[in-house]
Amino acid sequence: MEFFAQHKTYDFMKVSRFFIATTLSLALLSIILFFAKGFEYGIDFSGGTIVQLKYEQKAPIDKIREDLSKDKMFSGALISEFGSPEEIQIRFASTSGGVSEDVGDKVRSILSDSGKFDVRKVDIVGPVVGSELRQKGIMAAVLSMLGIMVYVAVRFEWSFAVASIITLVHDVAITSGALILFHVEMSLDVLAAILTLIGYSINDTIIIYDRIREELKSTKDMELMHVINTSVSKTLSRTILTVLTVFFVVLTLYVFGGEIIHGFSFTMLLGVIIGCYSSIFISAPFLKVLGFSVEGYKAKLALKEKNKIEKEKMRSQYEKGTV
Repeated sequence: MEFFAQHKTYDFMKVSRFFIATTLSLALLSIILFFAKGFEYGIDFSGGTIVQLKYEQKAPIDKIREDLSKDKMFSGALISEFGSPEEIQIRFASTSGGVSEDVGDKVRSILSDSGKFDVRKVDIVGPVVGSELRQKGIMAAVLSMLGIMVYVAVRFEWSFAVASIITLVHDVAITSGALILFHVEMSLDVLAAILTLIGYSINDTIIIYDRIREELKSTKDMELMHVINTSVSKTLSRTILTVLTVFFVVLTLYVFGGEIIHGFSFTMLLGVIIGCYSSIFISAPFLKVLGFSVEGYKAKLALKEKNKIEKEKMRSQYEKGTV
């Protein structure tokens, strides 16, 4: 199935400057937002306790707040609906007093006269564990980017590696800015979505880079932007089909998955869109910005081929005993 004519070359690079200027401005705003406001960390990273309750009828939030405020353990607790009027989430900073104290039993006891309900989930994370998880999450993201940069540099050239990392930083920055703007909590689920986004984005970028490399070997066109247009046009159907497949799956998760995976599906939804257009309008044009030379690349290929022929010639002479 093809959305676009196979042999038609679209002039994507004609609008690349507009996309680069616009999207890099968004990335810069996202970074400013990150330092000015920062993430809203969930208990996975900040530590604390979350209790989820489901009532048989609409949850009496005002009475729940009143009852819980009488206990010191729930001081400053945030109580909100969680997906439906019957379900609520209670979030507070402190953890239980000891292993013998069950938070779920304590909530049941305090809210016994607020109606019939079930305790669906109790999550407790200590502040030290939360801090360690946050550090390890940042380390995972940084190490994955370094690994990608080394891989791309070895397989292609340093300019491809730098352009791919710029693209990934751009994708993560804009996604993070949206998470801050829409008050999505940074949790382990969201971190997993960001790491998935990094892998997904670099996959699309590698496909286009691979096509550019193959095009450089076969074409006599020395204009880089023409080569990029041809390469992106040839991979466009594959890119759109792949993106749409993932997009509809994630959209289904976002609409029907419920509140519990809302952060993950929202992050993936944004990431898929941003990763798609950045592969086309950011990663490839940045090769030009970084000074990639078609002449230089072809000269390297010619030298490599020359060395290969000489090596084969020497081997042949050695086998015939003429050397």
